[in-house]
Amino acid sequence: MTRTDDSTQSTRSPQNPRKRTQRLLFLASGVAVVGLCIAIKFAAGTKSANAQQANPYRGGQAQNSQATQQPQPQKQSPQQGAQQTSAALPAKGQPQHDVMAVVNGQDIRRDALATACCERYGNEVLEGIVNKRLIQHYCKNRQIEVTDAEVDAEIDRMAKRFKIGKEQWLQMLERERGINTTQYKRDILWPTLALRKCAAKDLVVADEELKKAYESQFGPAMKCRLIVVADRQKADELHRQLTAQPNDFARLAMQNSIDVNSASIGGMIQPIRHHLGDPAIESAVFAMQPNQISAVIPVGQQFAILKCEGQIPPRNVPMETVHDELVERIQESKLRDVAGTLFKQLQDAATVQNVWNNSQLRAQMPGVVATINGEQIPYAELAEECLLRYGREVLDIEISHLLLKQALTKANVVVTDKDLNDEMAHAAELAGVVGKDGKPDLEKWIKTATEEQGITKDRYLRDSVWPSAALKKLTGGTIQVTDDDMKKAFDANYGERVRCRAIVLPTMRKAQEVWGKARQNNSVEYFSDLAEENSVEPTSKALRGEVPPIRRYGGQPQLEDVAFDLKPGELSGIVQMGDKFVILKCEGHTQPVEVNPKEVQTILRQDIFEKKLRMAMGEKFEDIRTKARIDNFLAGTSQSPDRVKPEAGQGSPRVDEAVRPTSGTTQR
Repeated sequence: MTRTDDSTQSTRSPQNPRKRTQRLLFLASGVAVVGLCIAIKFAAGTKSANAQQANPYRGGQAQNSQATQQPQPQKQSPQQGAQQTSAALPAKGQPQHDVMAVVNGQDIRRDALATACCERYGNEVLEGIVNKRLIQHYCKNRQIEVTDAEVDAEIDRMAKRFKIGKEQWLQMLERERGINTTQYKRDILWPTLALRKCAAKDLVVADEELKKAYESQFGPAMKCRLIVVADRQKADELHRQLTAQPNDFARLAMQNSIDVNSASIGGMIQPIRHHLGDPAIESAVFAMQPNQISAVIPVGQQFAILKCEGQIPPRNVPMETVHDELVERIQESKLRDVAGTLFKQLQDAATVQNVWNNSQLRAQMPGVVATINGEQIPYAELAEECLLRYGREVLDIEISHLLLKQALTKANVVVTDKDLNDEMAHAAELAGVVGKDGKPDLEKWIKTATEEQGITKDRYLRDSVWPSAALKKLTGGTIQVTDDDMKKAFDANYGERVRCRAIVLPTMRKAQEVWGKARQNNSVEYFSDLAEENSVEPTSKALRGEVPPIRRYGGQPQLEDVAFDLKPGELSGIVQMGDKFVILKCEGHTQPVEVNPKEVQTILRQDIFEKKLRMAMGEKFEDIRTKARIDNFLAGTSQSPDRVKPEAGQGSPRVDEAVRPTSGTTQR
């Protein structure tokens, strides 16, 4: 394919090697409900960076680390493609007036919002428009049609698959994924059905593939503990200790494993199944006997040691009852691969010019963002698509930005370039991005924060750094770290903890039923069986109730009080946590870590101050927003100070939130 610019491809974040290793070991494949459209490049995920790993616009609490990708709803990209001969796309439902929102009397206009959307997501949406246009041309040239009846039938099929009604399914997509019916039909179902027809011959499922999928889901699994280290010599030393004393595995995992999630619960990991992870891991694990220690297994740049805790027998599920589900899952996986190959072929066969990212072409073709075999895609189409797909999300950001500007003006405060640099330097220092002199490496930090998140420096400064700096200015020097804060922080990080197993249940009735069974049989093994059978929390269910040791001031005081009152072997009552119900089984108490409080005083004080500042910033923004008059015409919402009551309990940050341990503090 001829291109004048190759930047139509969405920027992808590089994978973290540590996370990649964990996926090789533990992750099971799943079926993405509406993610297929993303995989076939009709849309790309939302990415954002934050100077302090927090979104001050949403008043959320930060965790004082480096910029990370903030999860966003995976809204699919609505593309305005060429005319179809079937399954005509419904008209778009956007307000047609020029004012998108009014914030304390100030307008946010349609053209400004469209520009903001294009600046953030123009490349991603343009890629979707081009790819959809290519597949539409491909279908038209081969007389492949997708009818309205086929689209409606696919909606019915998906609803039945999840055992809910059609209307409930569509409402769920709108509510939880931000995808309306028009978008769903046009941007997910039509492309998916078209690709299925184009690639029908490549989606045939072989018997061997079906057998492997059945084994992965319903076959035997191995319960294991894991230790991961980065050094071969360290791995060999641990292996010698474990071979001599296998029962020390949990203790050594907590002390040495760099996989923090499993280390906190003695190395326990999700059961390992066939055909889902690294073949070397699977081969070693399924050849082991209970209590046996594996050899040291290289995985990427790391080294793994496993201990077999026993086998989970296969489930007695007849193949005929799950045949169609497995076939569908395999076909969806194949379709993702086929889609990538097909688009590569279509792109190679077409002449595509990306005018949007080429200033010279922009000057030659004003108002045009791309051409496909000479056919022009106008900017107006890109702007409308960006607005439709990301309008609400970006409008919320623009409203928040305007609220902060208004608050700064009212307070007669200005955010300077020095404030922005100080904010980024602070974030770099917290993340450990420093030079040889120990000072923040600002250039490296900006490069990391922008490249890993796939955003420009200007967007990073405007959407992440500036709001954080503004809120710090507005919050002022009101944060104090008290002696009581320090005492609680020390206890949270280095004090006694309670080792428990937990069962999380959805209703009080179910909790009472399970609690009654647990009371009749006091053994830990039986409690573990109940957790595996009944817990609705996936991790505790998979790990038979094992959870990280419970500490003081971890943010759940009610649960902590119950846990610390338990003696080894005791069963708790039913503890309500929000809309869930928890039952604990105490396995013992840990000993406090022997640390001199003076040696960790500085790091604890910095950690508490940072958290209290972030919470105060969040509360400040919530206060600003609550007192504002906001008419959001795009979302169809309106708020006025006289109609909004402040939430009870707002005010000083909770101490237990401020002293809660973080990854920057030494933990067991």
